[in-house]
Parts: sequence; structure tokens; C-alpha cells
Amino acid sequence: MSVSKGYKYMGKRILELGGNTFQYFSRNPRGGSVKDIDKNDAQALRELMEENHFAPILTHAPYTLNMAAAKDDTYDFAKRVFREDLERLEELPSNLYNFHPGSHTGMGVDWGLERIIKGLNEVVFKESTSTILFEVMAGKGSEIGSNFEEIKILLDSVNYREKFGVCLDTCHLYEGGYDLVNDLEGVLDQIENSFGLAKVKAIHLNDSKNPLGARKDRHEKIGEGSLGLGTILNIVSNPRLKDIPFLLETPNEEEGYGREISLIKEMLENESY
Repeated sequence: MSVSKGYKYMGKRILELGGNTFQYFSRNPRGGSVKDIDKNDAQALRELMEENHFAPILTHAPYTLNMAAAKDDTYDFAKRVFREDLERLEELPSNLYNFHPGSHTGMGVDWGLERIIKGLNEVVFKESTSTILFEVMAGKGSEIGSNFEEIKILLDSVNYREKFGVCLDTCHLYEGGYDLVNDLEGVLDQIENSFGLAKVKAIHLNDSKNPLGARKDRHEKIGEGSLGLGTILNIVSNPRLKDIPFLLETPNEEEGYGREISLIKEMLENESY
């Protein structure tokens, strides 16, 4: 959702659509400056969330934030935006901050991992109350974090490790080679044995336009892709994931999200697909 209409508006709108959590970008998804936070608006959202028993909401960093960038100006931009966002979140009723780990742009995975860790250790501060989430990626191009091994390295290497967690993305996982259709429990076992399911704090729920292992990152509407309604139901009803907020990231407008929320609720109620 867009923050341009205000924080309380986003909370009210998601209630109208049938949800109890939402994701929004901290600023324009392509980066840039951001307005000061209206403290009254932030407080109004806080009260709305408390009254309606919201799950944690998720703030998403702009796509242009590349903490593995080789170019110093891009790297410095990433660090500046990241620090600004963490400081701003202290004024908001949101404790989850999600970002794409970064792309090494030809410098190599090990180099990129070190670059990300160095940048995070420079900008994350002790007083921050947010949980910072590494999003597991699909693996296109030179993306870092498309497998659990790389995510574990990041989690184990940053300062203030207790402030970090993971955001899963169903399309990313499937296109990255993790077979959610035929071996969901096996994938969850791999997560548990790598960095632990307790580190998973949010899940982007999408179908996928592409087959297993395509590594292209093409989201699809729920039930219209290669995952299918059966797999989506298996994911949202899995007891190992029951306490984690699910956030739609499908190619939709707001009314489309409302229809998907209704569909998922109906499937859960009927346990059929």
C-alpha cells in the first residue's frame, strides 16, 4: 500500500478489504526523499491497530536500496535510506522492516555478503526496536539471499543478531528451487535446520507465473499460477506457520486483494479447493 494517503487510511482500508495487517513502502519504491511523519496520524494508526487486533504490519524498503552495491554512491544511498527508515520506524506502530539483501553486480557472492554485513553493521543502532527482515529472493541475476545458506550467513554475521529475522516469499521460494508444491514439509524442515522457523517473521503470499527453479521472480494472482490453490491452502493452514503474518504481493489493485483475502478465508473455512 502507498503511504501517500496516510497511515490511518492504510489501516482503515485494509479493514475494509477484510484483512488485519498490511505492507507499505517506507517511501517511493524507486527511492527518493520522504516527508516527515505526522505524529497524530501515526498515533491514530496505533489506536486503530489496537482496537482491531492487528497482526504486525510490515514496512518494505525501496527496491533501489542495494546494500551489496559495488558503486560507492549506490552503497552510500542504501546505507543512508536504511538508517533513515529505522529512525522513522521508532515513531510508528510497526516493528518489521523488510529489504532485499542486495545484488553483487558481478563482484561475486562472497564479496556481496561481506558488503551487506559491513553496511548493516554501520547503520543498525542498538536502540532500534524494529526487527529487520532479510527477504529470501528468487535468484535472478546476481541476487544474494536466494538460498537458506546465504540467509544463515547474514543472520549469523551481523551485529545485534537478535534484531534480525527473515521474510519468506512463496513465489521466490518456488522459483528459487524450493518445491512448495510437492514437499512443503521438507522445505520447512530445511528452514528449521538452517536458521530456524522462529526467525521467520513474515510471509509474502503469491502464486508464481513460472515453474519450479525458474529464478525469474514473476508473481501471479492466487490460484492462477504454478503453485495453485491447493498449495496456497497448504501453506496458510500449516500449523508450523500459524503465528506468522501473511501479506499478499500479487499483481492486483486494492479490490483484487480484497477478493483474494475473501478466497483464502473461504478456503480455510471449507478446507477445500
